[in-house]
Amino acid sequence: MKILRTKAELRAQTRSWRGAGESIGVVPTMGALHEGHLSLVNAARARADRVIVTLFVNPRQFNNPDDLAKYPRTEESDSRILDPLGVDVLYLPDLDQMYPEGFATSVSVEGLTAYLCGATRPGHFDGVATVVAKLLLQTDADFAFFGEKDFQQLQVVRRMVMDLDIPTEIVGCSTIREDSGLALSSRNLRLGEDALAQAPAIYATLGATVTAIRDGGGIDASVRAAGDRLKQAGIGPIDYLELRRESDLARATDLSTPARLFVAAWLDGVRLIDNVPV
Repeated sequence: MKILRTKAELRAQTRSWRGAGESIGVVPTMGALHEGHLSLVNAARARADRVIVTLFVNPRQFNNPDDLAKYPRTEESDSRILDPLGVDVLYLPDLDQMYPEGFATSVSVEGLTAYLCGATRPGHFDGVATVVAKLLLQTDADFAFFGEKDFQQLQVVRRMVMDLDIPTEIVGCSTIREDSGLALSSRNLRLGEDALAQAPAIYATLGATVTAIRDGGGIDASVRAAGDRLKQAGIGPIDYLELRRESDLARATDLSTPARLFVAAWLDGVRLIDNVPV
C-alpha cells in the first residue's frame, strides 16, 4: 500500500492506472477505522481494479469546533489496519491540499439537506458535498463507497454527483453493527463503559418501532412511544426521531413508498445517529 499526501502524487498514480485500462474505487473516510469502513474497502476490492482509501478530517463539515477537536485522529493505526487488505493507495492530504489559501468555493445541495442532520447541524452538508466533490475529482474514481448508516449523506452525495455530472457511481453499502445492534461509528470510541451498555437501546427501539408501524400502530403514535422508550433508557436529548421517505427525505405519512426511520440522539456527550428501512 502506497501512502500519498499530495494531489500531484495521486494524479500521477491514477494516470498510470488509467493508462493500463484499470478501474478505480475510492472509500472516503475521516479515519478512526472500524469494521464498517473495512466492509466498504472489501466492496471496493470486489468492484474495482484499484482501491484508494482517503483519510481527511474535514473541518468544513463540523459546525461545532469542540466536536472537531474531539474527533479521533488515528492515522498510524488506520494505516496498519489497511495495509493487509489489498488497498493500493492511502491518500492522506493535509489541509493545504484540500483548502489552499484563497479557497472560496462551496458546494450546496438544496432540498435533501433541509431535514434531519441538515436542520440540526447548519452547514454540515455543504462541507460534506464540497470535500466529497474534491475527493472524487482528485481520485478520478469510477466508484465511491458509502455506508447506509449515514443515509442522508449518501443521498446528498448521489444528488450532488448527478447534478454536477461527476462520472462516479455512488455505491451504498449496508450498515455494519456490533453484536448488540449498535451501529459502528468512529464516535463510539468516545463512549464510556456505561454508555456502551446503554447505546444498543437505540437500535432495539428502532426495530420495535418498525414492528409497531408495520402492525398498524400508527406512525405518529409509534414514533412518540419510541422517543419515550429512548428517554427511559437514559438516551437524550434527541435531535430527531422521524420517519422519512428514502427518495427525497420528506416526512412519510404512510408506507406507500420506501421509507426509513431516522434517529440522532446524545449519549455521554456523543451524538449518535442510526436509521432502519421500513
